[in-house]
Amino acid sequence: MTTKGASKVMECFGVKRGESVLIVVDTSTPASISKSLFEAARNIGCEVMILTMVPRTRHGEEPPKAVAEAMLNADVVIAPTTMSLTHTQARINATKAGVRIASMPGITEKMMRSGGITADCRWINDLAMKWNERLKNVREVRVVTELGTDITFDLDGCTWMMDTGMCQEKGCSSNLPAGEMYIAPRDANGVFVVDGSLSGFGILDSPISITVRNRYVISIEGKHAEKLKSMLDAVGEKARNIAELGIGINPEAKLIGNVLEDEKVGGTVHIALGDNSCFGGNVVAGIHLDGIIKEPVLFLDGEKFILSYDNI
Repeated sequence: MTTKGASKVMECFGVKRGESVLIVVDTSTPASISKSLFEAARNIGCEVMILTMVPRTRHGEEPPKAVAEAMLNADVVIAPTTMSLTHTQARINATKAGVRIASMPGITEKMMRSGGITADCRWINDLAMKWNERLKNVREVRVVTELGTDITFDLDGCTWMMDTGMCQEKGCSSNLPAGEMYIAPRDANGVFVVDGSLSGFGILDSPISITVRNRYVISIEGKHAEKLKSMLDAVGEKARNIAELGIGINPEAKLIGNVLEDEKVGGTVHIALGDNSCFGGNVVAGIHLDGIIKEPVLFLDGEKFILSYDNI
């Protein structure tokens, strides 16, 4: 049953009787998920609607204009779509209009009843506040792993964001499952080796090594390099932008091959390519691909920092 996850969405988003709730799905969204969300909202006493579209071809691709318009006219939008709407102008415009948005790309029936979505969003919110206090004045982060990651991010003038699942004020947006700290870096240089999972690839059976200069990818190596290059080339140069540095903080999330949950796994780092226009960046690319890195060591302004709940 997917009712557990549906109830969690309503709880974390503080959905109230009389609110209008729009559920945006596509033809690949499991019917049980859209139905459970619909029933959960209806049982609260909401005016609830389901709008079904054709699946997008990539994360960050804009939905049809009719969907974007409908998103502007709801109190809450819940989007268990195949591809993410988080990094779209439709989502940005809706939050600017005061809409609360839950983005749940690629969520499965299993994810609706176990794993990251079962975490206490209030606990994650409190933890994120502590992490933010530690990170907010850091101007340089270096990420290192035994597999060869050694990349430095210039964060001067940049602001950390918190994705906690708690979204009860107008104009907020969150993933569910939630649980990450993330930032759009000013610059990035070095190499990062994705060894967990990658958007569009699932869990990797072989790592991908990506070299970065002045915040843009200049080379990709590994078994899956050609596929990744073709995905980026189909969009253009902006797809090679280092869009995000993220840190997973959800203690219940597991590496399952679905980036929606994978990037929230505690003790991991993720680096994203492409669009970062919705969280302080300056690149509108129409694509956003996250790569999860396992067992990283961070250096915060030169100070070694092991990712651990005990460190905060």
